Amino acid sequence: MKPTEKLKVLTASCHCRKVQFTISIPADALPLKVHLCHCSICRHTHGTLCTFHTRLPSGIEPKFISPSSSNELTAYDYSNSLSTRYFCSTCGCQIGDQSHKDKSWVISNAIFDVNKDDQGIWRFSTHLYPSSATDGLAPLIPVIDGNTLEMLDPESPNTPMPPANESTDTDLLAQCHCGGVSFKIVRPKAEFIANPESQVWLSPIDRNKWLACMDTCDDCRLVNGTHVIGWMFVPVSHFSPTPSTNLVIGSSKTYRSTSDVLRTFCGTCGATVFYNCQDRPEIVDVAVGILRAPEGVMAGNWALWRAGRVSWLENGLRYHAGFSKALMEGLKLWGIERGHPDDFIIP
Repeated sequence: MKPTEKLKVLTASCHCRKVQFTISIPADALPLKVHLCHCSICRHTHGTLCTFHTRLPSGIEPKFISPSSSNELTAYDYSNSLSTRYFCSTCGCQIGDQSHKDKSWVISNAIFDVNKDDQGIWRFSTHLYPSSATDGLAPLIPVIDGNTLEMLDPESPNTPMPPANESTDTDLLAQCHCGGVSFKIVRPKAEFIANPESQVWLSPIDRNKWLACMDTCDDCRLVNGTHVIGWMFVPVSHFSPTPSTNLVIGSSKTYRSTSDVLRTFCGTCGATVFYNCQDRPEIVDVAVGILRAPEGVMAGNWALWRAGRVSWLENGLRYHAGFSKALMEGLKLWGIERGHPDDFIIP
């Protein structure tokens, strides 16, 4: 890098702020290209429908802001991995990957504090491995900020979908990438359907499915490291095995993003697992990215999506209006085509 070269300094932070760092990008390297990766490895390590990554120019790496340091990160490697993935050990936020070969970085771009005045920092350019995510977000979002995203499907070391006997018509497997968190979800039980208090969690369109929604809130963005997450709402009584009172299953860890909200993530691979709030302790939001539905990422045989409204859209529009508008428009059209409800209330 030339001493006189103009640099743009970008600052990133996870939700708990234990991980804070800057990257210094040469002005002529901007905008940084962002790819949405739909491979199963990314989905199952994040718990999200896809990831949002940018490859840093050669020689550029995170510079931690004291007292933050790399000691606050958990590293995750797996068999035949080409890079080491890192996430915050406290809140679970996915930070990025460092290549084993050349030590270059791919960074989660959703954790950067980019002001509205900062134009031309990111350019959404590619849907990577869209065929890995059957019925995923790629066909919903063909264009962002006027840019048509390329569909790129090179060979991928994807984690295969589970055998048919692991997810059946009556049992849906939920499992993170490392397998440390693994449980099954059953369909609404007769006693749950009959309970008047349960009606807000069931749709008259199909009482055999669970409600689901997209969420672009700031808190979710900073505990996942992605611009959007999908949640499916399921009673604790419909999990097997039943999680502990603090919602821990297997290798999961807990994090309170606010005094009344408890979140869990896998302590080994970092995948988001649950969201739960004190106002409705019996209902848990399950991260859709860990669901292993054979029919596809959106778990269409299990989830009834709210297609006409995105949760906390105002947060998403403030952070990145182009992406959030494209998501909202694409989801609405997708829902109309498949008969999903335009709206419902999430208590």
